[in-house]
Formats: sequence, C-alpha cells, structure tokens
Amino acid sequence: MTTIDVHDLSKEFGGRRAVDALTFSVRPGRVTGFLGPNGAGKSTTMRLVLGLDRATSGTATVGGRPYPAFAEPLREVGALLDAHAPHGSRTGRDHLRVLAVSNHIPVARVDAVLEETGIAPAARRRVKTYSLGMRQRLGIAAALLGDPPVLLLDEPANGLDPEGIIWLRHLLRRFADEGRTVLVSSHLMAETASFADQLVVLGRGRLLADMPMRAFIDARVRPGVRVRTSDDEALKDLLARHGLPAERAADGLWTVPDARVADIGRLTSQEGVPVLELAAEEGTLEQAYLDLTASETEYPAPAPASGSGHRTTPAQEV
Repeated sequence: MTTIDVHDLSKEFGGRRAVDALTFSVRPGRVTGFLGPNGAGKSTTMRLVLGLDRATSGTATVGGRPYPAFAEPLREVGALLDAHAPHGSRTGRDHLRVLAVSNHIPVARVDAVLEETGIAPAARRRVKTYSLGMRQRLGIAAALLGDPPVLLLDEPANGLDPEGIIWLRHLLRRFADEGRTVLVSSHLMAETASFADQLVVLGRGRLLADMPMRAFIDARVRPGVRVRTSDDEALKDLLARHGLPAERAADGLWTVPDARVADIGRLTSQEGVPVLELAAEEGTLEQAYLDLTASETEYPAPAPASGSGHRTTPAQEV
C-alpha cells in the first residue's frame, strides 16, 4: 500500500508563499478530492509531490520516498497535470511509446491503455489535431501506462463529454477499490461529490480541512426535512409541541431544520397527521465548500442576494 505524505511543506515564489506549512496524507483505498479556490496552491502542491518544483521547506513523499528517487517513476505514480504537455507533432501512440521505452514498460501496454481510454481509433493522428477531451484521455492513458499504485490527476474532467466523465468516475472508483491511492484536483463540486471519499481543502496555500466528504458537508451545512401535508395546522401544532421550529413556503412545503426523516415520520404517524411528501434535505458539497472558502478566494464574485443556510462552525480534521 502506497501513501502520499506531505509534511510541513512550503513553497515561495518571489516572496509570495504559494504553499504554507502544509501537512496531510493521501491514503490507499479511497479517492481523495483536492479542492480550493484559484491560487490556493493545489497545482503547486502536486508539482512539489512530483519533483517538478523544489520546496522551500518541508517534504513530499510517495511511499516514503521522494518522487525523483524512482528509477522508473511511471510504474510508481501516474500523473496528469497538463493535457497540452504532449508534443503536437507526435501521434498519440508515439507519445505513449516514448514514455513506455523511457520507463522500461512493454510496448504492448501502450495499445492496452489506448483501448482503455477510448482513443485507440485516433492513436495514429497527430496530437495537435486532438480536441481537449481527447488530449485529456491521452494524458490519462499516460498516467495509466505503468499500472501504478498511485494516481495524481489535476482537473482530469476538463473537456470530457458526459460519457467521458462517467467513464472517469468509474475509473477512479475502480482504482480505489483495488487498494490504490488516488488524488484528484477539481473545481467541479457536483462531480467531486460523485466520486470522492475524502477531501483535502486548501485556501491561500494553507490546509483548511482534511476529512471524509460526508463529515465535511454535515459540519458546515444544516440538514433538514421537507414535509407536505393536507393539514397544515395539525403539522404546525405537532412540531411546536416537540420543540421543532419549521417554516412554511408559499407552495405549502414545510422545512424542519436539524431534523431527520425517521423522526418526523414517526411523530406524524403517531399523531395521525397526514403526510403527502416527506424527504431529507441534505447539504451539498458546493454549499459546504463555498461556506468554508468564502474568505479564502483571491478574486471573489459578489455574494448572492439570498442566504444559503450554511453553518459557520469550522471544519475539523478527523
């Protein structure tokens, strides 16, 4: 089992600290989402892990070793940082063949990953003719080439169509289920919520949260229950008697904050209050993320007029 360990890692560029005393671990068997606003230090951290930049202080290791120490790195870490990195005049297959030869990977593996990523039909075309989505698939193919125990991907869903995004989601899940280590940077909150088990969130180069995704959401967004009834007065009286505050919208739907479906269902059943609709109202990753990073965004947009009902308690590490 291979773990990515970042310890007290810092990086300065011209007096500006892009990564600030960062410490976290990415463990095998789960997909870790790597989140943060633009300029938070995510890409810089990934470059430091891969030895592409030199840290000002601290360490970043893979399986206890710095990445430059690996003689055949593609067998240890599969990485995608820039879909535009391949030389445009090479064919997709030739790009992968060069990587395979340099890491003593059998050339047969090239054809295998071309098939796995769905770009085999375009393998003999020059990369400069590829769309962004095809370049992303080629980059993922390169990351898979050495069948590594670790995947490190920066915005891999950029340019992918819906089918490609679903394929990527299944790929990440499969890697984690096989006991491998997966770190994925993304700005797509809904997509991250569909595959991530763990979240590492940065803001201005500092660690803001390192915790399971569901715990991260529940720590920052109030859950609740939506109820619709044909007897509003009976429901209002029932909730008031049990100390449950509730609000009724214009469409007749009641919202009970900090409540659970099972509890509301049991109470209404016991009291004989008719229920037409009963559903959980859970917070989303987007709500929790925006609540946590609101003060960490380098170029914030104006806030929306309506509130979002977020908690303001800080996220805790677990």
